[in-house]
Amino acid sequence: MTIVLTNQGFSEASAVVYPYQERALQFGDGIYEVIRMYQGQAYLMEAHLDRLYRSAQAIKLSIPFEKDDLHNQLIELVERNKLTKDGLIYLQISRGSAKRLHLFPDCAPNFYAYTDTLARPISQLESGVSVVTHDDIRWHYCYIKSLNLLPNVLAKQTAHEHGSFDAILHRDDIVTESTAANVFIVKDNVIITHPATERILHGCVRNRLIDLARANDISVIEAYYTVADLLNADEVFMTSSGIEVLPVVKVDDQTIANGKRGVITKQLQQWYQEDANLI
Repeated sequence: MTIVLTNQGFSEASAVVYPYQERALQFGDGIYEVIRMYQGQAYLMEAHLDRLYRSAQAIKLSIPFEKDDLHNQLIELVERNKLTKDGLIYLQISRGSAKRLHLFPDCAPNFYAYTDTLARPISQLESGVSVVTHDDIRWHYCYIKSLNLLPNVLAKQTAHEHGSFDAILHRDDIVTESTAANVFIVKDNVIITHPATERILHGCVRNRLIDLARANDISVIEAYYTVADLLNADEVFMTSSGIEVLPVVKVDDQTIANGKRGVITKQLQQWYQEDANLI
């Protein structure tokens, strides 16, 4: 029996029903977060909740919980679902259920959160993955973790149809991020990633890894780089709560460097695991 947290408290998943005129369904009018769990313990929860509230403010949406209260209820949600394995917490809030009009309705927002299991991608963390490049056709406010993910879905499907793990997006030849992760390159022992502008999601794992790298005297530059820079990098890796620090060994059928996980990528993986209490 899965327990879900809603505006009204905890209930069985089967009891959670929303009207068909729900703004998440009709407009994508809402935001979400995914929090990584390792053996029942949340990783970077505060960073995720801070981003949730920033996203809500950006779209003028009121969250029906104080931040501390939401934190405590999410911990209780994990306990109620007896999640002791590696997994995640998914939480979503929309502007609510009301007659379909573009103007903001006068109604309460709809909120729900649930837990699920999610194993670590151990083999891919070691061997790396292949990706393709794809035009970034998303809207301009990618820093908002909104429900408007159709361009991401289409690009991810294109990658899948080409036998690749993901698509790395570029806008006017400038690499932004992938469909669901931030992208880094390494050149001459310097880590480079797109600046934290409105064009990318300010990833919680991204930000933490930048801090970890700098704390260990590895140079990190937030700067624009091109698809050519990506293809000619010494190392490429992607980061997110689900994939951790994932090496990219091939882009558009072109092998990156020697086609193996790079030295800096491997070191970052170790620091990530130490930070998340995995080793």
